[in-house]
Amino acid sequence: MRIAGGTLGMLWTSPITALGLLAGVIGMPFGARLRLRRSDLALVFQHWPWGPGGAITLGNVILHTGDSLDSPCFTYAHDAGHGDEPPILLADHERAHVYQYMVLGLLFVPLYLICGGISVRNPFERAADRYAQTGRGWWPWSRQ
Repeated sequence: MRIAGGTLGMLWTSPITALGLLAGVIGMPFGARLRLRRSDLALVFQHWPWGPGGAITLGNVILHTGDSLDSPCFTYAHDAGHGDEPPILLADHERAHVYQYMVLGLLFVPLYLICGGISVRNPFERAADRYAQTGRGWWPWSRQ
């Protein structure tokens, strides 16, 4: 049942995944390197050459400007001064976004933007941080 659900989720978000693949492939002549991360259910383009740093998830594709997703980073709440939280792993945060995409498919992008985009106020980002901290609660409207 879990495999069937995962497969359906990947199909549901495949149009966004295709955009991520296109962006990743465009970055390859400029240094991006493709890696399969089964544990994250994603294709990762490391050393993606554009952006301010960090990572962005597009369906089952993660575009990452660094060497490894297994690097520590701070939560949105920590960066916004809402508390002193320990670092999380970027891979765990981005995996939560992969799960969110697999449930919401094409609805993810408009909902994410309506909820505030890249912001500490965005429930998608808070949930991804919560999941990276605890291993639970990746759904943006969960009560965990």
